[in-house]
Amino acid sequence: MVKITEKFAEFCEEIEFKKLPADVVKRTKLLILDTVGIIIRARHDSESTPSLLTAIEKLELDNGSCNVFSDSKSYTPGAAALLNGSLAHSLDFDDTHAEASLHSSAPILSAAIAAAQMQKSSGQDLITACVLGYEIQIRLGLAGGSSAHYKRGFHPTATCGIFGAAAAAGYLIGLNKEQFISAFGIALSQSAGSMQFLADGAWTKRSHVGQAAQNGLNCAIMAGEGFKGPADAFDGKWGYLHSYASGGDITKALEGLGTKYETLNLGVKPYPSCRYSHAAIDGLIEFRNELNFSLDNLNEVEIGLSETALNIIGYPEEDKKNPKSIVDGQFSMPFCAAVALKGGDLTWDDYKTHLSDSDTLSLCRSIKVNPDEDAENCCPEYMSAKVKIVVDGVQHEKFIKIPKGEPENFMSDNEFKSKFISLTEPYLSSKRIDQLTDLMMRMENVNTVNSIFELSQVDI
Repeated sequence: MVKITEKFAEFCEEIEFKKLPADVVKRTKLLILDTVGIIIRARHDSESTPSLLTAIEKLELDNGSCNVFSDSKSYTPGAAALLNGSLAHSLDFDDTHAEASLHSSAPILSAAIAAAQMQKSSGQDLITACVLGYEIQIRLGLAGGSSAHYKRGFHPTATCGIFGAAAAAGYLIGLNKEQFISAFGIALSQSAGSMQFLADGAWTKRSHVGQAAQNGLNCAIMAGEGFKGPADAFDGKWGYLHSYASGGDITKALEGLGTKYETLNLGVKPYPSCRYSHAAIDGLIEFRNELNFSLDNLNEVEIGLSETALNIIGYPEEDKKNPKSIVDGQFSMPFCAAVALKGGDLTWDDYKTHLSDSDTLSLCRSIKVNPDEDAENCCPEYMSAKVKIVVDGVQHEKFIKIPKGEPENFMSDNEFKSKFISLTEPYLSSKRIDQLTDLMMRMENVNTVNSIFELSQVDI
C-alpha cells in the first residue's frame, strides 16, 4: 500500500527549481506579489494588527534576524512567520483554491520567507519552497474533502497549512526524506484552526493562519535538529486523514504529484471577502452595469448558493443580515451584495464606510440567500452562484459559474499590478511601488530576499 506521508516526503526531497514549469514559476511570482501587497496594507490598516504587535513585544519576540513587510523592526523567525501569516490573511483578500476551499500563500509564503532569511536563500529557492508548500497543503485539502472538514468545525487553510508551511521551510533548511517525515509528524500534533470565529466576528481566523506558518517553521527546525515525529502523519490510525478529515478522496493527494501542479489552480481575489461571495458579487456588478438601474427601482434581490457556501456566508440568516464587524461583513453574503449594489465594487475601505451606513444595512436585510441546485452541482470544483433581481417589476437572472480570479477566469498581469497599487499606494510612493513590483516579478534572479523587505518600508 502506498503511504501518502512517505510519497510527500520524497517529493519534498526531490523538488528543484529547474524542474518547475515556466508557467508555475510565473504564477508563483504573481501570488507572492499579491500576498506582499496584502501584508503591507494589513500591517497599517487591519484593526487586529496593534494587539498582535503588542503581544509579540510583551513576549520579547521583537529582536531577531527576520522581518515583516512594511515594518521597521526585526523579529525572531517564528514571530516573523506569525506576523506575516496573520497579516496576509487579515483582509481576507488572499489567494484561494476552490475545490480544496483554502488559502495557500498566507501560511506558506510566511513560513518560507522567514526560513529564507535564516538561510540567506535565493529567489529561486523561495519560489521552489512556495510551490512545494502549496502542493502539500492543497493536496491534503483535496484528499480530506472541504465540506466534511468544515462541518467538523475546522478551517482547512490552517489545519492543512501547517503541513505546507513545514514542507516549504524544510526545503529551505535542507531536510532529507526522513526529516520531512518527522516534520509532518510533529506538525500533526499542532494542526489546528476552528471556525468558531464565525459566531461573533472574532479575529482568530487571521491568527491561526499565522500560527500555521509559525508552527510549520518550528516543526521543520525541530526535525532538522533530530527531533522525531510519528512516521504516519497522514495515513496512520490517528493521522490527519483519519482524525481531521472524512468524506474526501485520498487518491487526490498523490494524483499527478510532480507533474500536475495544483499551484496553477489557485485563484486570486478581486474583493476582500469570503471567496464564496465572489460569484454573486460579479453577477450583481454585471447587472448594475448592464441595466443601469437606480436602487429606488430595485424591487428584489435573491442569491442562490451551494450548501457549503450557505453554511459560511448565508446562515444563520439573522446574523448575516445584521453584521457588526469587518469579519461579520466579510462572511455575510447579504452585506457584500448590498455594498456591490450600492457602489459597483467591494474594496477594503468599503467596510469602514458601509458597516455604519443605514441605507446599506437596510438593503442588506432585504436580500434573500437560498440554496441553489445549479450552484450545488458545481461545488466543490467551483464557488458558483445564481443571482436574481427584480427591477421595475421585471425579473433578471444570471448564473456565474466561475468567479473572476479563478484559473479559467484569471486576472491579467496588469490587474495584478493594479490590485498591488491599490493596496500599497497609501504607504508607498509610485517609484517605490514600481521598484518593488519589478523586483518580485524577477524573483528568480534575486540573490537574497532581504531587498524585498527594504523596498516595502513606508516612504511617503
